[in-house]
Amino acid sequence: MGDRFTVAGIGELLWDVFPEGKRVGGAPANFAFHCHQLGAKAYPVSCVGKDEPGRGLREALRGLGVDTDHVLESDAHPTGTVQVTLDERGKPSYRILENVAWDHVPFTDRLEALAAKLDAVCFGSLSQRSAVSRATIRSFVQQTPREALRIFDVNVRQSFVSKELVEESLRIASILKLSDEELPVLAGYFGLRGEVAAQLRELRERFDLALVAYTRGPDGSVLVGSDAVDDAPGQESVAVDSVGAGDSFTAALCMGLLAGWPLNKVNAFANRVAAFVCSRKGATPKLPEHLAALRAGT
Repeated sequence: MGDRFTVAGIGELLWDVFPEGKRVGGAPANFAFHCHQLGAKAYPVSCVGKDEPGRGLREALRGLGVDTDHVLESDAHPTGTVQVTLDERGKPSYRILENVAWDHVPFTDRLEALAAKLDAVCFGSLSQRSAVSRATIRSFVQQTPREALRIFDVNVRQSFVSKELVEESLRIASILKLSDEELPVLAGYFGLRGEVAAQLRELRERFDLALVAYTRGPDGSVLVGSDAVDDAPGQESVAVDSVGAGDSFTAALCMGLLAGWPLNKVNAFANRVAAFVCSRKGATPKLPEHLAALRAGT
């Protein structure tokens, strides 16, 4: 696949602070990193403070091989942090600092130029909790080419989500990615009824989406397209923590779709990538060669 595709993840960039130390975090950065591993030109689009944590984040991303040209700096707001707590199964809970740099991402001419050349963009709901970044994200997504994949990844975090925010995001998206924890929230927002498959089909049809991707953790995932549905079982792995697993799934999904793979191949591959990430600490482990083979277009 090489550098045939250019993608971006726009939104939060922060330090995930675990009891044993801090790691690079934020769904858009995780998404960009994994797309980079899978052969794309991948850019995180965000903002950090002009402070030591911000400089550290930029250095850490460069150490991962990720381009930081579109990670902006703020004089007025600090770099974001999240306190992460893991339960006995490795499932995380988060306490997210507010009014930080990624809440104030400005829409610049350089961002507009980047948006115009993208093959795919991933954006979430958490990063739209502030008016400034919300306006930037929506402008950025709408400036992408009509044929680009516009992936909306719902994040139910604290109180940073609402029906209006989700609905407006779905109106500009072409793909929805959500989990088994998030579907009940959307079902409540939009009055979805019936079995899971019926709810997913209704979301796709109501918002004229090309695809809905539904993840169930260790139980696999379902992809609902306009003319095909694929239900993939989970992959066996020793779960260490699930931080970033959903973002790696989204990255693999994105790259498989861009490569033109059939849904069953995309779904199986995305599950394998996510299972591997769950088997390692942190959101950005290096993928083994057999998973990074997408780079060669196999």
